[in-house]
Amino acid sequence: MELRVLRYFLAVVKEGTITGAANFLHVTQPTLSRQLMDLEKELGQQLFTRSSHSISLTPEGMLLKQRAQEIIELADKTEADFSNMKDKLGGEIFIGGGESSSIKIVAEVIKELQEEYPNIKYNLYSGNADDVSEKLDKGLLDFGILIQPTDISKYEYLSLNSFDTWGLIMKKDAPLARKNFITIEDLIGIPLIASRQVEKIINIKNNYLEWFGDKIKNLNIVARYNLIYNAAIMVEAAVGYALGLDGLINVTGNNNLCFKPLKPTLKSELNIVWKKYQMFSPAAKVFLSKITQKLTS
Repeated sequence: MELRVLRYFLAVVKEGTITGAANFLHVTQPTLSRQLMDLEKELGQQLFTRSSHSISLTPEGMLLKQRAQEIIELADKTEADFSNMKDKLGGEIFIGGGESSSIKIVAEVIKELQEEYPNIKYNLYSGNADDVSEKLDKGLLDFGILIQPTDISKYEYLSLNSFDTWGLIMKKDAPLARKNFITIEDLIGIPLIASRQVEKIINIKNNYLEWFGDKIKNLNIVARYNLIYNAAIMVEAAVGYALGLDGLINVTGNNNLCFKPLKPTLKSELNIVWKKYQMFSPAAKVFLSKITQKLTS
C-alpha cells in the first residue's frame, strides 16, 4: 500500500463521493476510481458499497479507515521529525492527556521552551487513559499525562508532583450544595454520573474504589463519562450529580454549578509517561530534559 493511495482513500471517505474527492484531490474521477479498485484488489476485500449518488464503507472499509488514519499520522510525524533535524532545533512534540488542572506544569515547561526554541510546535490531544495509552503504544504521541489509578508499569515515567482532588459537581441549588464536603453516606440513593475509566481498573491499587469500599454496589450510577465536560452538561440538565476532579469545571461567578470535595479526602496523582526505549526526536529530547529538571530540582 502506498501512502498516496491511503490519502486518496481517506479523502473519499471524508467527501462521501468519488466526484467530490476527485475535485478535492485535483485528480480525474477515472484515475481515482481505478486507484480505489486497485486498493481493493491488493487487499482482497471490498471497501465500499457504491450507489449512484454516494458510497459507504463496508466493515472492512471501516477497519482500513482506522488503520489508514494511524499510518498517515505516524508517517507525517516521522517526516516532520526528520525534516527538522537539518536546521536549527524545531519540529513538533505530541502530548496527550486527561483533563486536569495539573497540566499547567506542562504549560509552564512549554512556555520556557518557547523562549529558547521558538521553532518547536506542540500538538495536544485530550483523552482518557485508554485513549492516550493506545496512541503512545502506536507511536502517535511522544508523551502522555496519566491520572491515577492507571497501570503505568510498561512506561518510563515521572511524577508531576501534583494531585487532583475528587468531589461532587452539582447545581448550586441542589440540597447537597449546602454542605462543605460530601461523605459516602451522602452519595447513597442520589443519581450519580461517574467516570468510566477509574471504575474498571482492578489490577492495580485503586484509591478511588477503595474509598467507596463495599458501598459502591449501592450507588445509583445513572450515566458514565470519559471526559468531564459532557458530564457537567448532564448535571446542568438535572440528570444527576457528577463525581469528578476539582478545577476542571467553572464553578465561579454566575455559573450554575458548584464543587464539593469528598471526605475523607480522595486524591489522584499524575504522571508524565513515555514508551520504554523510546527514540526521541531532538525536540522531544529537549522537552524531556526540561520537564525532568523542573520536576526533580
